[in-house]
Amino acid sequence: MMVDREVIVIGGGLAGCEAAWQLLNRGCRVNMYEMKPERFSPAHASPLLSELVCSNSLRSNALESAVGLLKQELRCLGSLFMEGADKTAVPAGKSLAVDRRRFSEYIQDKLSSFGDRFRLIHQEVVEIPRTGPVVIATGPLTSEAFAREIQILTGSDYLYFYDAISPIVTADSIDAAKTFWASRYQEGEGDYLNCPLDEPTYTTFREAVLKADKVPLRDFEKPRYFEGCLPIEILAERGDLTLLFGPMKPVGLTDPRTGRQAHAVVQLRKEDQSGTLLNMVGFQTKLTWPEQRRIFRMIPGLENAEFARYGSIHRNTFIHSPALLNERLQLRSHPSLFFAGQLAGVEGYVESAAMGLFSGLSVSRLLEDKELLPPPDTTALGALIRFITTPVKNEFQPMNVNHGIFRPLEKRIKKRERGKEYAQRSLNDLSDWMKVNGITLWRSDNAA
Repeated sequence: MMVDREVIVIGGGLAGCEAAWQLLNRGCRVNMYEMKPERFSPAHASPLLSELVCSNSLRSNALESAVGLLKQELRCLGSLFMEGADKTAVPAGKSLAVDRRRFSEYIQDKLSSFGDRFRLIHQEVVEIPRTGPVVIATGPLTSEAFAREIQILTGSDYLYFYDAISPIVTADSIDAAKTFWASRYQEGEGDYLNCPLDEPTYTTFREAVLKADKVPLRDFEKPRYFEGCLPIEILAERGDLTLLFGPMKPVGLTDPRTGRQAHAVVQLRKEDQSGTLLNMVGFQTKLTWPEQRRIFRMIPGLENAEFARYGSIHRNTFIHSPALLNERLQLRSHPSLFFAGQLAGVEGYVESAAMGLFSGLSVSRLLEDKELLPPPDTTALGALIRFITTPVKNEFQPMNVNHGIFRPLEKRIKKRERGKEYAQRSLNDLSDWMKVNGITLWRSDNAA
């Protein structure tokens, strides 16, 4: 326990809060700098820590999936992110989704419970501290002033892509007579509200999307989208059927009123526990707000939809981590600086929190004059760290955790059984790694 050793954490998002939690539980004092509410990014609106911007979904909770496995690994490591998510979950089928505000409040309350050992400073950081250790977790919407500082420090140009936000509609403005509740491939009423489209309606909808006005990019910005989160207008441009294999996929959904599968389906998911707000699943977009209002009301059931939030688009920034970071998430040229979250080159809420967790563990070991290597790449956490810190010949792009970045299984397994095999191997190896490194499961009752 490094009692009263002080660490600076820059950024109060998922990664920064997770790093702070790990450090506080190991006896450190944490000074966290968060520019909200003094200044908000184009996509943020809440003054609370750990604000979820794009969606309230943390994706699959199934252990057989890569992201579900990563969640379980984080639980094993005493993650505040996962504790908060489990405590504030809302119905979402096989996925884990949370009530945004309750989630943020839970995280902030837990960190505040450490009293004067956790100091939250609402101030934009415009210069990188030269005395450490420092965890830099300013996220994909890092302010321009601080981004310039990092660019000067690393001596490398930034890479960037664009991430779009899905619209949210009020539940009471939806025509229930034209929709049905169901989860894909499950019998009975499910957790998703489905708006079925026949073929002519789908064709008209797609044509409207193609012709719609879009938010223009600034002259110096080159569009580079994340393949796992493409705007619907980009999908529509790729072919007549592309949307049908993406967010408007109808398979596994039978309309109980007709007994048939529709040509296309738009799904909405509860945004809060009360179910008063619904998120249009996979409908991230850069259409202008008037066009969103006009075109999305062409969807059956949404003719009178009231939008609590329109979709939008923003620039996501990240460093070329394979060239800059070592496997402890330290900046190679300045070992007192650690990077975490999406800024470090991962994509997704869970992945960002995971990098925050490991950066916190790394810093705690640095303060003990010890070295902590990441878990083996048979684990989701270890595979993800290896992915962002292994030098690459080609252009680097952030990626969600997936089985493709894990060390291959040693024996041939049927495809439907591979997820279970990955999970069993991973959790066994993670347990061994924790024992070897003396990492215990820290609980919230460690707070002062």
